[in-house]
Amino acid sequence: MERPLPINEVNVMDFFEAAAKRYSHRTPFLDQPVPDEDVRKIVTAGIQAPSGQNCQTTSFVVVTDPALRKAISEQLATPATQTAPVILVVLSEHVVAPCGLPFEVEDYAAAVENMLLAATALGYATVWMDGMTKAPAANAAIAKLLNAPQGKTVRTILPLGVPAEVGEPKPRKAFDERVHYNAF
Repeated sequence: MERPLPINEVNVMDFFEAAAKRYSHRTPFLDQPVPDEDVRKIVTAGIQAPSGQNCQTTSFVVVTDPALRKAISEQLATPATQTAPVILVVLSEHVVAPCGLPFEVEDYAAAVENMLLAATALGYATVWMDGMTKAPAANAAIAKLLNAPQGKTVRTILPLGVPAEVGEPKPRKAFDERVHYNAF
């Protein structure tokens, strides 16, 4: 099988550059729309993530409606949620795979990481906000706002947009401090 040709768009960065530049954007976004074509690329990256035994337990809601974005930001009030032109909501479904194990957490986490990297590669910023969505009241309120079906769990939101100020990734421990070959 031939390797696919790389994307040669000027505004798309190399994977390793995107991984190195990704940071958690918690500050305001510019009042600038995100084209639907870019939103689709980002969400498609989430859809293409690995899925335990291909159960594909992750669903996505793209929130662009101003009133709905405002209602979500009232549940999870941060400068990012209050100014994001798009809020991506990631939901999962508890499914027991043929091997007898559920993979919903792994599935949604892989999808979110792909989306974070895709957003960075396209020049946008976002933040993985699953800490705040774990609060039962906020989780239930967002699920109700989105009319989420029974059995779907709101896992996280990703406020998405053009950052007013570009942030920097937090420092990481050295490779040799975290990586061991053949044994710990």
